[in-house]
Amino acid sequence: MTVTATPVDESDPMPPRTAPPARGGRLVRLLPAAAAALSGLLLYVSFPPRTLWWLALPAFAVFGWVLRGRSWKAALGLGYLFGLGFLLPLLVWTGVEVGPGPWIALVVIEAVFVALVGAGVAAVSKLPGWPVWAAALWIAGEAVRARVPFSGFPWGKIAFGQADGVFLPLAALGGTPVLGFAVVLCGFGLYEIVRLTLRARRTGTVRRTAAAVGVLSVAVPLVAALAARSLVSDKAEAGTVTVAVIQGNVPRLGLDFNSQRRAVLDYHARETERLAADVAAGKAERPDIVLWPENSSDIDPFTNPDARTVIDKAAKAIGAPISVGGVVDRDGELLNEQILWDPEKGPVDTYDKRQIQPFGEYLPLRSLVGAINENWTSMVSRDFSRGDDPGVFTMNGAGVGLVTCYEAAFDWAVRDTVTAGAQLISVPSNNATFGRSEMTYQQLAMSRVRAVEHSRAVTVPVTSGVSAVIMPDGEITRRTGMFVADSLVQEVPLRTSRTPATRLGILPEIALVLVAAGGLGWSVAAGVRGRRAGDVR
Repeated sequence: MTVTATPVDESDPMPPRTAPPARGGRLVRLLPAAAAALSGLLLYVSFPPRTLWWLALPAFAVFGWVLRGRSWKAALGLGYLFGLGFLLPLLVWTGVEVGPGPWIALVVIEAVFVALVGAGVAAVSKLPGWPVWAAALWIAGEAVRARVPFSGFPWGKIAFGQADGVFLPLAALGGTPVLGFAVVLCGFGLYEIVRLTLRARRTGTVRRTAAAVGVLSVAVPLVAALAARSLVSDKAEAGTVTVAVIQGNVPRLGLDFNSQRRAVLDYHARETERLAADVAAGKAERPDIVLWPENSSDIDPFTNPDARTVIDKAAKAIGAPISVGGVVDRDGELLNEQILWDPEKGPVDTYDKRQIQPFGEYLPLRSLVGAINENWTSMVSRDFSRGDDPGVFTMNGAGVGLVTCYEAAFDWAVRDTVTAGAQLISVPSNNATFGRSEMTYQQLAMSRVRAVEHSRAVTVPVTSGVSAVIMPDGEITRRTGMFVADSLVQEVPLRTSRTPATRLGILPEIALVLVAAGGLGWSVAAGVRGRRAGDVR
């Protein structure tokens, strides 16, 4: 008798599933759901303020195990659980001021994108080289999240959890999409190695092509990250500048809204004047430029002479131009504005924030939101308007690019500031609303990634902390505490060269989206061919 071996497709995701025994069967059926949620939680733990960046790899390895070989319906649910496990704790700070309703609503919506990615990963998991297609799909999901709804919400990009990781130099090569792709690919590749190793022990055979894909999925990102270190430099290319970052702090209790706005302005002026006294006494280096946070003057200095006088006095005391964060009412428009304040000439230039925060600085669907909760509409009683052009202030000869708070999460908003001539970047922010939550540390990590991505020093002046000075290699060299008045003075390099990420712009993201689309197309075509072959048989 001749026995003919049935050929085994190398893309076969796993051995046939058998029905679990009656005892413990329910627990076994719940295991994938629990693993999906817990791996999402593991991904959250990899994000700042913790420095456990490497936990992203096992998180995606488990996620790959959960999804591989599943139907699209099951994967949709498992992906949603992964998204909830990740985003619920990551974004809890969004409910600090307004309660749990908006926080939960945001997570419920954002997790839908992760669910769709999960369905896509399950589909491509049957293809050769599936870790590549799956990682590209994750980045495609991030690309969509960064754009819709309401101009997008990129918070939680995998790249933003890697400020302390070995993959960080890849930000200079292709920005956040390439950095995130490398991390996700490495995680899926790690699972593929484990899967094939266990299968080899069970069957005694090694599928060389699949094994090579698994090894390369781990090795290539690591080698690329090592090679990309040559793109990271702190060398000054256009001289240096001494910056002063002012954190004036905010009052905590006992003041109504208007009084608090004036107190915040006074606090920042007072801290600037204190620094000026230290400079005069030889206790601090004289700064060339001074950077105040977003909302450091919520009283419009163009229409309120008392606010103008306070800022003028501080600028003259320190003897250097100040970038002041103001709320300005001009021509019927409310603007979140950075104002370049010269110690002799007063206000000489402005930058209006372009990427404004939905439900924070403007209220989409105002009538619907008001019908749900009138208090939410009262918190945003008037919408801010958007600016049009990137902001680069010339301050004592240095090109200072302005990226106001929420804008730091958006690739385009940082990149076009650099291409407009920024030699260093300032990210003025106001995180006081979010208390001592992890939000400020997550945003600080974004700024570190941006420093490497565009090879620029980055300053982060924040009303209540954490303020920081970041070198072009992503290292924090000076930082403040939270809810303290303080100032940071440091000499930083001015740089003019452009990294590959700066030059390429959106192209790496487009390429990865096309890879993802190609993987999905191949999966659909393979499914159609399989059904036709079944019909013929």
